[in-house]
Amino acid sequence: MASKQVTPTRMELTRLKKKLVTATRGHKLLKDKRDELMRQFLDLVRENMALREKVEAGIKAANRNFVIAKAGMSQAALRTALMAPKQAVDLSMTQKNVMSVDIPVFDTKTRTADANDIYSYGFAFTSSDLDGAVKSLADILPDMLKLAETEKACQLMAAEIEKTRRRVNALEHVIIPETQENIKYITMKLDENERSSQIRLMKVKDMMLEEAHHYKEREAY
Repeated sequence: MASKQVTPTRMELTRLKKKLVTATRGHKLLKDKRDELMRQFLDLVRENMALREKVEAGIKAANRNFVIAKAGMSQAALRTALMAPKQAVDLSMTQKNVMSVDIPVFDTKTRTADANDIYSYGFAFTSSDLDGAVKSLADILPDMLKLAETEKACQLMAAEIEKTRRRVNALEHVIIPETQENIKYITMKLDENERSSQIRLMKVKDMMLEEAHHYKEREAY
Protein backbone atom coordinates (compact mmCIF):
# COMPACT_ATOMS: atom_id res chain seq x y z
CA MET A 1 0.00 0.00 0.00
CA ALA A 2 1.22 3.49 -0.80
CA SER A 3 2.53 5.46 2.14
CA LYS A 4 0.35 8.44 1.20
CA GLN A 5 -2.67 9.02 -0.96
CA VAL A 6 -1.75 9.13 -4.64
CA THR A 7 -3.91 9.27 -7.74
CA PRO A 8 -3.53 6.00 -9.69
CA THR A 9 -3.31 7.49 -13.18
CA ARG A 10 -0.82 6.99 -15.98
CA MET A 11 0.14 10.66 -15.82
CA GLU A 12 0.99 10.32 -12.14
CA LEU A 13 2.92 7.12 -12.85
CA THR A 14 5.00 8.92 -15.50
CA ARG A 15 5.67 11.80 -13.10
CA LEU A 16 6.77 9.45 -10.31
CA LYS A 17 9.08 7.51 -12.64
CA LYS A 18 10.78 10.76 -13.66
CA LYS A 19 11.01 11.74 -10.00
CA LEU A 20 12.61 8.38 -9.16
CA VAL A 21 15.22 8.80 -11.91
CA THR A 22 16.07 12.30 -10.67
CA ALA A 23 16.19 11.19 -7.03
CA THR A 24 18.43 8.23 -7.84
CA ARG A 25 20.82 10.41 -9.83
CA GLY A 26 20.82 13.06 -7.09
CA HIS A 27 21.49 10.40 -4.46
CA LYS A 28 24.56 9.18 -6.32
CA LEU A 29 25.88 12.72 -6.84
CA LEU A 30 25.35 13.62 -3.18
CA LYS A 31 27.09 10.43 -2.04
CA ASP A 32 30.06 11.25 -4.26
CA LYS A 33 30.08 14.81 -2.89
CA ARG A 34 29.93 13.53 0.70
CA ASP A 35 32.81 11.11 0.13
CA GLU A 36 34.97 13.81 -1.49
CA LEU A 37 34.13 16.25 1.31
CA MET A 38 35.16 13.64 3.88
CA ARG A 39 38.46 13.05 2.09
CA GLN A 40 39.30 16.74 1.95
CA PHE A 41 38.07 17.26 5.51
CA LEU A 42 40.40 14.57 6.85
CA ASP A 43 43.32 16.14 4.96
CA LEU A 44 42.45 19.51 6.53
CA VAL A 45 42.21 17.98 10.00
CA ARG A 46 45.68 16.48 9.68
CA GLU A 47 47.05 19.79 8.42
CA ASN A 48 45.28 21.61 11.25
CA MET A 49 46.80 19.32 13.89
CA ALA A 50 50.32 19.84 12.51
CA LEU A 51 49.85 23.60 12.36
CA ARG A 52 48.46 23.76 15.89
CA GLU A 53 51.44 21.88 17.28
CA LYS A 54 53.81 24.20 15.42
CA VAL A 55 52.00 27.38 16.53
CA GLU A 56 51.77 26.25 20.14
CA ALA A 57 55.48 25.43 20.16
CA GLY A 58 56.28 28.84 18.64
CA ILE A 59 54.11 30.72 21.16
CA LYS A 60 55.63 28.75 24.00
CA ALA A 61 59.15 29.65 22.83
CA ALA A 62 58.16 33.33 22.44
CA ASN A 63 56.66 33.41 25.93
CA ARG A 64 59.81 31.85 27.33
CA ASN A 65 61.92 34.52 25.63
CA PHE A 66 59.66 37.27 26.92
CA VAL A 67 59.94 35.94 30.47
CA ILE A 68 63.72 35.89 30.19
CA ALA A 69 63.77 39.38 28.67
CA LYS A 70 61.49 40.67 31.42
CA ALA A 71 63.84 39.24 34.02
CA GLY A 72 66.78 41.15 32.53
CA MET A 73 64.98 44.45 31.96
CA SER A 74 62.91 46.77 34.09
CA GLN A 75 59.15 46.86 33.59
CA ALA A 76 59.33 50.48 32.43
CA ALA A 77 62.06 49.77 29.89
CA LEU A 78 60.19 46.81 28.47
CA ARG A 79 56.98 48.81 28.21
CA THR A 80 58.78 51.71 26.54
CA ALA A 81 60.49 49.41 24.03
CA LEU A 82 57.18 47.93 22.88
CA MET A 83 55.06 51.05 23.14
CA ALA A 84 55.32 52.36 19.55
CA PRO A 85 55.59 49.59 16.94
CA LYS A 86 57.15 50.50 13.61
CA GLN A 87 55.66 47.65 11.63
CA ALA A 88 51.98 46.94 10.89
CA VAL A 89 50.22 44.07 9.13
CA ASP A 90 47.14 44.49 6.94
CA LEU A 91 44.93 41.42 6.77
CA SER A 92 42.60 40.78 3.83
CA MET A 93 40.32 37.85 3.19
CA THR A 94 39.12 36.22 0.00
CA GLN A 95 37.22 32.99 -0.54
CA LYS A 96 37.74 29.87 -2.56
CA ASN A 97 34.99 27.40 -3.40
CA VAL A 98 35.65 23.79 -2.44
CA MET A 99 32.75 21.42 -3.21
CA SER A 100 30.19 24.24 -2.80
CA VAL A 101 31.82 25.40 0.45
CA ASP A 102 33.26 28.93 0.56
CA ILE A 103 36.58 28.54 2.36
CA PRO A 104 38.27 31.72 3.68
CA VAL A 105 41.77 32.56 2.45
CA PHE A 106 43.76 35.10 4.46
CA ASP A 107 46.38 37.33 2.88
CA THR A 108 48.75 39.67 4.74
CA LYS A 109 50.72 42.69 3.70
CA THR A 110 53.24 44.52 5.89
CA ARG A 111 53.34 48.29 5.99
CA THR A 112 57.04 48.32 5.08
CA ALA A 113 59.25 45.84 3.29
CA ASP A 114 62.12 46.06 5.79
CA ALA A 115 62.24 42.90 7.91
CA ASN A 116 63.99 44.75 10.75
CA ASP A 117 60.97 47.02 11.25
CA ILE A 118 59.47 44.40 13.56
CA TYR A 119 61.82 45.82 16.20
CA SER A 120 60.27 49.03 17.47
CA TYR A 121 63.23 49.92 19.71
CA GLY A 122 66.94 50.51 19.61
CA PHE A 123 69.26 47.65 20.44
CA ALA A 124 71.41 49.61 22.90
CA PHE A 125 69.12 49.36 25.93
CA THR A 126 67.33 46.03 25.29
CA SER A 127 68.38 42.43 25.65
CA SER A 128 68.84 39.90 22.88
CA ASP A 129 66.14 37.79 24.55
CA LEU A 130 63.60 40.47 23.68
CA ASP A 131 64.84 40.41 20.09
CA GLY A 132 64.35 36.65 20.01
CA ALA A 133 60.84 36.94 21.47
CA VAL A 134 59.76 39.56 18.93
CA LYS A 135 61.35 37.60 16.07
CA SER A 136 59.68 34.34 17.13
CA LEU A 137 56.26 36.04 17.27
CA ALA A 138 56.81 37.59 13.85
CA ASP A 139 57.85 34.23 12.43
CA ILE A 140 54.85 32.42 13.86
CA LEU A 141 52.29 34.95 12.58
CA PRO A 142 51.86 33.36 9.09
CA ASP A 143 51.32 29.97 10.70
CA MET A 144 48.80 31.45 13.13
CA LEU A 145 46.81 32.93 10.25
CA LYS A 146 47.04 29.67 8.34
CA LEU A 147 45.83 27.84 11.43
CA ALA A 148 42.83 30.17 11.74
CA GLU A 149 42.09 29.66 8.04
CA THR A 150 42.32 25.88 8.34
CA GLU A 151 40.20 25.67 11.49
CA LYS A 152 37.46 27.78 9.91
CA ALA A 153 37.62 25.60 6.80
CA CYS A 154 37.23 22.49 8.99
CA GLN A 155 34.16 23.98 10.68
CA LEU A 156 32.53 24.94 7.39
CA MET A 157 33.28 21.58 5.77
CA ALA A 158 31.99 19.68 8.81
CA ALA A 159 28.70 21.60 8.60
CA GLU A 160 28.46 20.89 4.85
CA ILE A 161 29.22 17.18 5.41
CA GLU A 162 26.43 16.96 7.99
CA LYS A 163 23.98 18.74 5.67
CA THR A 164 24.93 16.48 2.76
CA ARG A 165 24.64 13.39 4.98
CA ARG A 166 21.08 14.35 5.97
CA ARG A 167 20.15 14.83 2.31
CA VAL A 168 21.64 11.47 1.35
CA ASN A 169 19.75 9.74 4.17
CA ALA A 170 16.50 11.47 3.26
CA LEU A 171 16.81 10.33 -0.35
CA GLU A 172 18.00 6.82 0.53
CA HIS A 173 15.56 6.03 3.34
CA VAL A 174 12.50 8.20 2.63
CA ILE A 175 12.08 9.71 -0.83
CA ILE A 176 13.35 6.87 -3.04
CA PRO A 177 11.59 4.02 -1.13
CA GLU A 178 8.36 6.05 -0.94
CA THR A 179 8.46 6.82 -4.66
CA GLN A 180 9.14 3.17 -5.50
CA GLU A 181 6.23 2.12 -3.30
CA ASN A 182 3.91 4.63 -4.96
CA ILE A 183 5.01 3.45 -8.43
CA LYS A 184 4.30 -0.13 -7.42
CA TYR A 185 0.90 0.84 -6.00
CA ILE A 186 -0.14 2.80 -9.12
CA THR A 187 1.11 0.03 -11.44
CA MET A 188 -0.91 -2.53 -9.48
CA LYS A 189 -4.02 -0.33 -9.58
CA LEU A 190 -3.70 0.31 -13.31
CA ASP A 191 -3.26 -3.41 -14.00
CA GLU A 192 -6.27 -4.14 -11.84
CA ASN A 193 -8.37 -1.54 -13.67
CA GLU A 194 -7.25 -2.93 -17.02
CA ARG A 195 -8.25 -6.46 -16.02
CA SER A 196 -11.61 -5.18 -14.80
CA SER A 197 -12.18 -3.35 -18.09
CA GLN A 198 -11.34 -6.48 -20.08
CA ILE A 199 -13.74 -8.55 -17.97
CA ARG A 200 -16.52 -6.00 -18.48
CA LEU A 201 -15.88 -5.95 -22.22
CA MET A 202 -16.02 -9.73 -22.35
CA LYS A 203 -19.29 -9.74 -20.43
CA VAL A 204 -20.77 -7.08 -22.70
CA LYS A 205 -19.67 -9.08 -25.72
CA ASP A 206 -21.26 -12.26 -24.32
CA MET A 207 -24.49 -10.37 -23.60
CA MET A 208 -24.58 -8.95 -27.10
CA LEU A 209 -23.94 -12.38 -28.64
CA GLU A 210 -26.64 -13.92 -26.48
CA GLU A 211 -29.09 -11.18 -27.38
CA ALA A 212 -28.29 -11.60 -31.07
CA HIS A 213 -28.85 -15.36 -30.74
CA HIS A 214 -32.24 -14.86 -29.10
CA TYR A 215 -33.21 -12.34 -31.77
CA LYS A 216 -32.41 -14.88 -34.53
CA GLU A 217 -34.48 -17.54 -32.74
CA ARG A 218 -37.47 -15.17 -32.57
CA GLU A 219 -37.04 -14.37 -36.26
CA ALA A 220 -37.06 -18.06 -37.07
CA TYR A 221 -40.45 -18.55 -35.34
